[in-house]
Amino acid sequence: MPLPSAPTKRAALLSQQEYETPAKTRPKQKTTVSAEVQEPVKATEVLISKPATTTPPSRSRTSKAAQPVQAERPMATPEVVRPAAPKPVERPRAKSKRFEGPTRLFVLDTNVLLHDPTCLFRFEEHDIFLPMIVLEELDAHKKGMTEVARNGRQTSRSLDALAEHQGGDITSGLPLDATGHTDARGRLFFQTQLLNYDLPLSLPQGKADNQILGVVEALRKQHAPREVVLVSKDINMRVKARALGLSTDDYQNDKTLEDGDLLYSGAYALPSDFWTTHGKSVESWQQGAHTFYRISGPVVPQLLVNQFVYFESPGEPSLYAKVTEIRGKVAVFKTLRDFTHLKNAVWGITTRNREQNFAMNLLMDPEVDFVTLTGTAGTGKTLMALASGLTQVLDERRYTEIIVTRATVSVGEDIGFLPGTEEEKMGPWMGALDDNLEVLGKTDTAAGEWGRAATNELIRSRIKVKSMNFMRGRTFLNKYVIIDEAQNLTPKQMKTLITRAGPGTKIICMGNIAQIDTPYLTEGSSGLTYAVDKFKGWAHGGHITLARGERSRLADFASEVL
Repeated sequence: MPLPSAPTKRAALLSQQEYETPAKTRPKQKTTVSAEVQEPVKATEVLISKPATTTPPSRSRTSKAAQPVQAERPMATPEVVRPAAPKPVERPRAKSKRFEGPTRLFVLDTNVLLHDPTCLFRFEEHDIFLPMIVLEELDAHKKGMTEVARNGRQTSRSLDALAEHQGGDITSGLPLDATGHTDARGRLFFQTQLLNYDLPLSLPQGKADNQILGVVEALRKQHAPREVVLVSKDINMRVKARALGLSTDDYQNDKTLEDGDLLYSGAYALPSDFWTTHGKSVESWQQGAHTFYRISGPVVPQLLVNQFVYFESPGEPSLYAKVTEIRGKVAVFKTLRDFTHLKNAVWGITTRNREQNFAMNLLMDPEVDFVTLTGTAGTGKTLMALASGLTQVLDERRYTEIIVTRATVSVGEDIGFLPGTEEEKMGPWMGALDDNLEVLGKTDTAAGEWGRAATNELIRSRIKVKSMNFMRGRTFLNKYVIIDEAQNLTPKQMKTLITRAGPGTKIICMGNIAQIDTPYLTEGSSGLTYAVDKFKGWAHGGHITLARGERSRLADFASEVL
């Protein structure tokens, strides 16, 4: 349809004839307005400024000569109508400027593909090369029900989908964005011909790692001066590559943090001049047993929802609160329940330091569905999680039962096949659970021996020990789920467990990121670190890092010096 002509008066409706008139034979409208209005109006100006002409007319009628000038003057002004129209065409060019310079060619080791099956699409605009020996090793690892075998099968399916895509030529490289991964703008190359390379005689030629190193050496000479980089999770592989003068690097995309010290702690120490800089704008009110403070000032941009704040200064009253709301430059603090006092004991357990009190407030809060606890050995993670779970299951009837699971990763060598049922098989892994239940069973001193025995039987009936191997596909309704030793989980395993939560379920993940036993996992790439970083600031999730051990003076000293 041809573009209609500009209206001659405010809120004027075009006739049907003007819509049906072709653009070339459209008659010019004769008006008696000034020359300023009779200037030709461009089509883009008419489309953009048309909504401005549909404002309702004023009730007092004015002369026709003056009216069009007031209506059309904003249309004819170039500063008002022209800035936004043709820009979208240039946006892809602006984005491509970020990636100027030669792209690199990454040669992937087999362990990278088995560690992260989506690593093919994580290298942005750079190209990927897979040696033939990598495909052979990938084929050898795809059998079985382990996590490594599942990752191998998923990688094989991704390679098959890229190879089957229409127009894909395996000799000239397969576009990595063919299966919908738009961030991957490079190409995937396979080794389709024999490459000549010379390696030192001290390296056995038949070993797979040495064959990959030879492929990298041949590609470096073939694609010079383009940079060819070997990506491997194997430290010894990277050391050998550097000894041969080859560029190599670890797979960094799986790392949530570069340094474990940068992990979100969940607590924030207010500055010593907090009340002098923020005191004038503080609003406070009482609601039940809690006091609320509305704060505005320079400290607010550094806070997150469900983050704990504390103010401790000699000679001044202390403040321990949790951030419940952040709106722009205003935050709301809510004072905490003091679990260090005996009247607030949870299953006979009282907290002994500031961080434990923060953690207990998260564990006992029904509005918090996901809690992560990190800390060294002896900081009370398991004991507090079990005590709060028993209180909310047996006393408050908030949850129906407690489900305990953990990653079955051995510190030493495996002890072999374990007989019995699922709970009996998990028994050797649940020594920490038994130790803490023994402590909690002795808190009721007035019940007597028979009373404690009956209590232990009741506790055992409400605690179920489950294996992670059978979690996929399950849904937990009104359960209190404890995931112990969560630092040994991968981000994918962590996602599988957290997504089991149904209505009314609370999940607690605990672990010490300094004690990781899973191969290829570090403090920065652990599933626990991943969960802490992704859930920070969520209104129904919380995290706290327990700083001080309370197990014994021997355990505390050993944690520091050993």
